[in-house]
Amino acid sequence: MMVAALGALAAAFASTMCIGTSAGAQSDVGERVTGILCNRGDNSERNLRVVIGGECNTKGGVQPVVAAKVAVTADDGAKVGDAVSDVTGKFALALPGPGNYRSELDKASLAEGVKLTDENQTGVSFEVRPNQERVLIYTFGREVRVVQSKWSTLPALLVEGLKLGLIIAMSAIGLSLIYGTTQLTNFAHGEMVTFGAIAAWFFNQKLHIQLVPATIIAMVLGAGLGWALERRIWRPLRGRKTGLFPMMIVSFGLSIFALNLFQYLIGVQPRPYADYFAQTSGFNLGSAFVPQKTVYVIVLSTLVLGGVGLFLKRARFGKAMRAVSDNPALASSSGIDTDRVILLVWVAGAALAALGGVLYSVGEQVSINQGGNLLLLMFAGITLGGLGTAYGAAVGSVVLGLMVQLSTLWIPTSVKNVGALVLLVLILLVRPQGIFGRAERMG
Repeated sequence: MMVAALGALAAAFASTMCIGTSAGAQSDVGERVTGILCNRGDNSERNLRVVIGGECNTKGGVQPVVAAKVAVTADDGAKVGDAVSDVTGKFALALPGPGNYRSELDKASLAEGVKLTDENQTGVSFEVRPNQERVLIYTFGREVRVVQSKWSTLPALLVEGLKLGLIIAMSAIGLSLIYGTTQLTNFAHGEMVTFGAIAAWFFNQKLHIQLVPATIIAMVLGAGLGWALERRIWRPLRGRKTGLFPMMIVSFGLSIFALNLFQYLIGVQPRPYADYFAQTSGFNLGSAFVPQKTVYVIVLSTLVLGGVGLFLKRARFGKAMRAVSDNPALASSSGIDTDRVILLVWVAGAALAALGGVLYSVGEQVSINQGGNLLLLMFAGITLGGLGTAYGAAVGSVVLGLMVQLSTLWIPTSVKNVGALVLLVLILLVRPQGIFGRAERMG
């Protein structure tokens, strides 16, 4: 039922998103390069986006550059052809196949008074993958330098922080429930996030399946992976009374194995999805631009987390999961099939981790290291919210996501995770059990 509801919601999500002009979008005519030539005139607004929704922003005083010629050559220097911009400033040229190319703007074809913003940027080198439509943007006219206050980016940072927090929460719920039901700290959970992102990328880029159904397939495969890990590895280890520390070492080994397998399969370079990669539609929030896909990721994540919360609170199996998480021995003595509950926890947690990996990669591209990078934030969010609780993992992760993004107001972006973790330490000094955790007497 959850997969069907997610599919219906995702279909509506896809119908409202712009796909055709994105860099990396699939094209029925094969590989090609398209472009937009826009001239920022003297009457254009100072703080605006030159291109909005794949069109020159004429409402802001930006005008298309007409009849400009762009020559395209292959990596070996062979000429592919010339493209000429139309009345909307757009041009398009079919390419002989995937590979590396270079476009060169012919300045002599420009109308009088039309000049590039950067006179030295007449040429652009780019790579085209199979069935990819590559979009190039040339900007003409005066260069606008706007001095912005760092606080003007606060609204956009809040939106990005909420998005990151919701993705961390979705990925961390399974990790938290696994710890609550089995006391296992699974260090391979980050690779389950990466698995979902890579699986969706394979179906999207290699098999040319649109990203929404590819995501659903990735979630099903992720659920199957969770089932296999529980039935073939973790349940037999528990049956042999293996200690928690050796099982944690096993999870380390699985993480290393999966990371090397991913590197062998797709390499270390980030890989974009064919859909929603370079979307130009969106809106300005403060002094920053928020892509439309960010809003849809937030809405989809909120609905999925809300559905998980209702399942845990109302459904019979959800109540059993919470009971096993609170006290496994008491739940077992009450007649609850703990093995079955733990299996469901692994299946649902792996499916949510796969979805989290896809949503994270929509904005960041697919990388073999993304799961490991998110794992530290997942552990921090779970600890902040309270170990072993689904609600605590969700709230703690959202709070942590906001911390990560807002910390860039004072510290460099490259070390933003460090600032969030320092703040986490300070909070835990005041409330060690986390937001929703219960204080326990030791000794």
